[in-house]
Amino acid sequence: MMARFAAVLLVPLLAAPAAQAASVTNTDPAAVVLVITESGQRVEVVVDAGASESLCPSGCFMTTPDGDRIGLDGGETIDIVKGSAVVK
Repeated sequence: MMARFAAVLLVPLLAAPAAQAASVTNTDPAAVVLVITESGQRVEVVVDAGASESLCPSGCFMTTPDGDRIGLDGGETIDIVKGSAVVK
């Protein structure tokens, strides 16, 4: 049930156009969990080691594995390095 709920919330995030979305790349050797808060809804997104995801097409707040909360507009490029976000 919980997986279905998460999938329902995650599909709109992934279906949005990638051109204006923030791009997150996990450079760590293990998967990381990012907490995305967009339009009052909170979703956990798992980014596998070496993988990239497009998030926040219309802006959001992202909480990183080390607890930092970052406001995103939707056009940023972010690397996850040792659990921390490096915004480019």
